[in-house]
Amino acid sequence: MKETGGAGLKIVVFGLTVSSSWGNGHATLWRGLINALSADGHQIVFVERDVPWYRDSRDLHALPGGRLLLYRDWSEVLAAKRALMDADALLVTSYCPDARAATALIEAEGRGAAVFYDLDTPVTLARLAAGEAVDYLPEAGLGSFDLVLSYTGGPALDALSDRLGARRTAPLYGHVDPRAHRPVPPVGLFGGDLSYLGTYAADRQDTLARLFVEPARRAPDRRFVLGGSSYPPDFPWQPNIFFMNHVAPPDHPAFFCSSRLTLNVTRADMSAMGWCPSGRLFEAAACGVPIVSDDWDGLGSFFTPGEEILLAHTAEQVLAALDRSDVELRRIADAARARVLAEHSSAVRGRELVGLLERAAAPAQAAA
Repeated sequence: MKETGGAGLKIVVFGLTVSSSWGNGHATLWRGLINALSADGHQIVFVERDVPWYRDSRDLHALPGGRLLLYRDWSEVLAAKRALMDADALLVTSYCPDARAATALIEAEGRGAAVFYDLDTPVTLARLAAGEAVDYLPEAGLGSFDLVLSYTGGPALDALSDRLGARRTAPLYGHVDPRAHRPVPPVGLFGGDLSYLGTYAADRQDTLARLFVEPARRAPDRRFVLGGSSYPPDFPWQPNIFFMNHVAPPDHPAFFCSSRLTLNVTRADMSAMGWCPSGRLFEAAACGVPIVSDDWDGLGSFFTPGEEILLAHTAEQVLAALDRSDVELRRIADAARARVLAEHSSAVRGRELVGLLERAAAPAQAAA
């Protein structure tokens, strides 16, 4: 096992990846959260399977303020278990490739609070509803964990209890590190009237076609910029859509800040369940860029429509947003940025997490 690298909590995370941002939304979230937790004096160890597709696209090789443990075989984790199992909190996340093995290890030898963090709750519940196997869930459900965290709030929390036996649930929403996402000068390569940043997803395609492709078709004099990976050859490109394959996290601020307006499109399962804000929403807002978004239940709890964010159901509404004056768009962007810095930063979310972990650790320690 390779290891890179007090006061406060010791937190061990068995997760998908923090070392590569390619084709996943977990890495950026964990980087911001770990930076915030480390700044507050907590020790974080992230345990990640060293798989080829993330190894070949790795854009983080050491974890500032924490430790990154990369393993190729589970026996390496077992060999290091004494240094891991003494943690105050042990987290297993959705899409962790060895989630079941990690859960079994924590149940057998963990001393601190056992926590499951589902960063993909709508996908988890949709797969269960379809009768599909979910390999990152323990076969017995989530009842063995002291706390189950969910990236999605609202009715998803009840579903985690009712369907998977979670004894105690709480939302831990997305967030943004304002040191990584902030207003920067525009870059000509990314310049445009409307931008969209996101990995291709089939269940987003209809909405993306309606709110991005169709406005581009109707406004050939405007420039539309799309950034992301895995887009198929048969994507309905327009002459005025300019494509950037896999915009790396350090380039996200320049990407956002180079357009007058940026679009947010929510995945179908997330939109149907509601209360699941995309990390891109907070990133764009922290960069001081006005956002137009599809709508879903709970969105108003994160941004005030019309004041901090614009909503669109049709191509006409997107074009109307583009027709707004620079003064109007700047007012909306400034209000959204202020809201994010006050309520949705990684530092705010880190303090929420610590409070949840401390409350979960108390009964776990009493039982031990």
